[in-house]
Amino acid sequence: MTTLFSVKTPDSPPPLAEALRPLALNDVVGQEHLTGTEGALLPLLKTPRLPSLIFWGPPGTGKTTLARLIAQERNQPFVQLSAVFAGVADLRRIFEGASKTADTILFIDEIHRFNKGQQDALLGPIESGTITLIGATTENPSFALNSALLSRARVLVVHPLSPEALETLIVRAEEKTGQPLPLTPEARASLVHLADGDGRMLLNLIETIQGQSPKKPLTPSDLATMLQQRAALYDRSQEFHYNLISAFIKSMRGSDPDAALYWMARMIQGGEDPLFIARRMVRFSAEDIGLADPQALIHAVAAQQSYERLGSPEGELSLANAATYLATAPKSNAVYVAWKKAENAAKTSGSLVPPKIILNAPTTLMKQEGYGQGYEYDHDTPHGFSGQNYFPEKMERQTYYQPVERGFEREIQKRLEYWNKLRTTVTIKK
Repeated sequence: MTTLFSVKTPDSPPPLAEALRPLALNDVVGQEHLTGTEGALLPLLKTPRLPSLIFWGPPGTGKTTLARLIAQERNQPFVQLSAVFAGVADLRRIFEGASKTADTILFIDEIHRFNKGQQDALLGPIESGTITLIGATTENPSFALNSALLSRARVLVVHPLSPEALETLIVRAEEKTGQPLPLTPEARASLVHLADGDGRMLLNLIETIQGQSPKKPLTPSDLATMLQQRAALYDRSQEFHYNLISAFIKSMRGSDPDAALYWMARMIQGGEDPLFIARRMVRFSAEDIGLADPQALIHAVAAQQSYERLGSPEGELSLANAATYLATAPKSNAVYVAWKKAENAAKTSGSLVPPKIILNAPTTLMKQEGYGQGYEYDHDTPHGFSGQNYFPEKMERQTYYQPVERGFEREIQKRLEYWNKLRTTVTIKK
């Protein structure tokens, strides 16, 4: 296992994040749902044997601290490992040592970085009681960890720190250093916003501010210049990718253009491929709007083509335009539902052939077999509608498409009702 060490003089203080690391569970801020008197951890600490745990939450929220304090509370040996640097060989050495020491807690940071083989290596020692595993991950365990490991551990969610919890950390930092932060009230609120729920990031920012020794209180503008703005949490290959596109789609489906524009902006600022967003809008226009507004699909495709021609940042306005149009359009999934029904019927109806009346008869033999016999050319009928049956002869006529009473589909419904009336009249006459 590779371990990285920092070089510091004997007199240099530890980083502020380390100096303020809580010494007891009661000192942990922002995770009262775990550490409080009614929290999930208290009953677990009282059990004869601690179950294996997975702490799932964003960076800088106290996952490592919680693991250390649990070992301290239970007075159990504690071994810490980073999945970034460790391999199966490192695990084996730890298991050998743990077998000689009772109730060893193995804490693995970034456990989602272990591959399947490395995760499987943990199963036996957990089952035998050689170790109690505490893992920490920023990724959704449902995706990042295999089911065998998840079945042997309890997942505890660690929340981003609230503004109130972050303010508590600021006060603690000021008390620890004896230096009130040189910030205006507005800049103090801006600092909390920049931390984005990450306590470690907040304390690092505080160190940067104090290290600059400003001569006057900083304004939000001064603070932004000094610290630069932190990029919002987003990873195109992980859970935030799916969470934000889901929020975007559901905002459009819920006819909320403002929320849709916000989530689109979040994705684009996070580095998402705008063409991915465009493709999803094309799909959305067909699935969630359909014929309630036939122009929706045209708008979505036009926005995609516009972005392909213009690129960023000019093309992003076309995407915003389309997102706003789709969010404010009448909604209908009637065609989507009808297509699913038709797909299911096609799978279950076997190899039924079309009725002969709608088959062409280019040869004499086919004419003798009745192909095309009795077919009525709709344009030659009084209403431009023959009312003939186009389903297989051994299959009853089906109704898959049922338009909604919104948008253009109201007009389509009138047409269908008219044709159904004509179909009944034509059938009676025949």
